[in-house]
Amino acid sequence: MAGDKAEKLPRKTYEKELLRLQTELVKLQEWVRAEGARLVVVFEGRDAAGKGSTIKRVTEHLNPRVARIAALPKPTERERSQWYFQRYIGYLPAAGEIVLFDRSWYNRAGVEHVMGFCSKEEYQLFLRQCPIFERMLVEDGILLRKYWFSVSDEEQQDRFRRRLEDPLRRWKLSPMDMESITRWEEYSRAKDEMMVHTDISEAPWYVVESDDKRRARLNMIAHLLDSVPYQDVSPPVPDLPDRPESTGYQRPPRDLQNYVPDHAAHL
Repeated sequence: MAGDKAEKLPRKTYEKELLRLQTELVKLQEWVRAEGARLVVVFEGRDAAGKGSTIKRVTEHLNPRVARIAALPKPTERERSQWYFQRYIGYLPAAGEIVLFDRSWYNRAGVEHVMGFCSKEEYQLFLRQCPIFERMLVEDGILLRKYWFSVSDEEQQDRFRRRLEDPLRRWKLSPMDMESITRWEEYSRAKDEMMVHTDISEAPWYVVESDDKRRARLNMIAHLLDSVPYQDVSPPVPDLPDRPESTGYQRPPRDLQNYVPDHAAHL
């Protein structure tokens, strides 16, 4: 783990265990819906640490009406004038919902602080208020889980390079990503300071070693499942009814509708 280069997990082993864990995630989803639970999962970490790809695996087989992703854009001028936590409150789950924050209110402790997008006073106020805010969420019954994805500087550099070479993933690179390379130690200090103030017993941080993305995804999902006392409350499988006899319906002629051309026929 930390400090040790673990052997990369074989793909077959990874895919088999991922499918098993995703099956359990569906059970977790049904339990949340049946019990009226509210689950919040915060994903934070370095750029290119594997947060987004893990979120994709978590939600791949879940009902988007139950489990949704909150990835907030840059705040508007109006939002910047609000209490800092105010814009995040509207994304919190109601009964029977799961919300995965792809970055969260911890932006203030990371990029905003390091890049100077907030004042020192705003940063210090965040560090004081965040534990209070999270205790309020937990006291109100919200299940709050916080994961920090940790990646080495060498691995991050390799992932940035692969993204630059891949036109399908180049969009993932932003000026902030490039800046993070030259500010590695500043982000490290900011993370350490954040942990000191916000790693509270009611909502502790859990660090995910993510140099091996496959291993990181499995470890994070398995931990999430172990941390929630869900039970299998899956609804019974319905019987497929017999199709009734035709009553004479005839489909309209095909030339009366516009069909998508058969592109696949020319492959």
